[in-house]
Amino acid sequence: MHMRLYRLKHTENGVRPVLDEAPDPSPVPDEVLVKIQAASLNYRDLLLLGDPAMTAAAGRVPLSDAAGLVAAVGKGVADWKEGDPVCIPFFRDWIGGIFRNDYMRSAFGGPNTEGVLQDYVSVPAGSLIAKPVHLSFEEAATLPCAAVTAWQALMVRGHLRKGDTVLVQGTGGVALFALQFAVAREAQVIIISSSDEKLSRARKLGASELINYVRTPDWDEAVNTVTHGDGVSHVLELGGPETYPRSIKSIGAGGHIAQIGVLTGFGPRPDIDRIRSTNASIDGITVGSGDHFREMNAFLTQQEIHPVIDRIFPFEQAGEAYDYLQSANHFGKIVVNVSS
Repeated sequence: MHMRLYRLKHTENGVRPVLDEAPDPSPVPDEVLVKIQAASLNYRDLLLLGDPAMTAAAGRVPLSDAAGLVAAVGKGVADWKEGDPVCIPFFRDWIGGIFRNDYMRSAFGGPNTEGVLQDYVSVPAGSLIAKPVHLSFEEAATLPCAAVTAWQALMVRGHLRKGDTVLVQGTGGVALFALQFAVAREAQVIIISSSDEKLSRARKLGASELINYVRTPDWDEAVNTVTHGDGVSHVLELGGPETYPRSIKSIGAGGHIAQIGVLTGFGPRPDIDRIRSTNASIDGITVGSGDHFREMNAFLTQQEIHPVIDRIFPFEQAGEAYDYLQSANHFGKIVVNVSS
């Protein structure tokens, strides 16, 4: 028997996910074989397309985020059984504790570890995450990267409290999870976007203040106006070099910047004196651990939070899902139904 999968390969249209097949895998000791039901895309997946020397040359299976059903368990596995609904973690190896650099090699869908855009994936039993019972497989597939990133940024490293103010950039996956978490914690959210339509939808999710950064390019001044000159408690920094200077001007005394994204490239030069004079802090965020994932799932279940999904593509249209992500027209997450 053979399973379906996608590999990143060079094509006449550049590096693309190409449909392929491989023999069905068998469970190995201490690991769990998962039948993937749904997977989701992240901006990271577009970055990997642009780095063919790292990924496409090796023909890697892409994507890091998925949910599915336990198909079989290997020798020595006692905590899982066939039929259990589960989520794939972003990192195979970062189960808990402080991050170590070598964990990066264990990120699914990266240069060193095969991804999840395939029928079956083998995961260490101790790394696997139970699916929240109130979520569909499509919803649960959006959690491993974007949701856990927002969780670590605001809840773990930011210690988000009721009444805090949060500046969120954009309306992608991480941004909307941050918005939902902050609203559930009764924080005030300021969101910036180039689209009035997307801002209107963010308002319905609970955003307090909306700023169109095309009409208001000096959006840091607008942030300080709506906060009466105090600045915000938290900035979810997703843009990179082009947004960083204004993010720093938006931060309030004792505030917290979660450095996450590189949507405008790499290499920002922060205003170090501004950080010093406001007693602010900057935390680098690369997703989170399995323990963070489990803590977040408990919160999602308690608050009955459902991820925002823009579109669901059938497995055979995974390439179109990439194109839609590249268009930046989405609001929330893009999902591939692998079971279709």
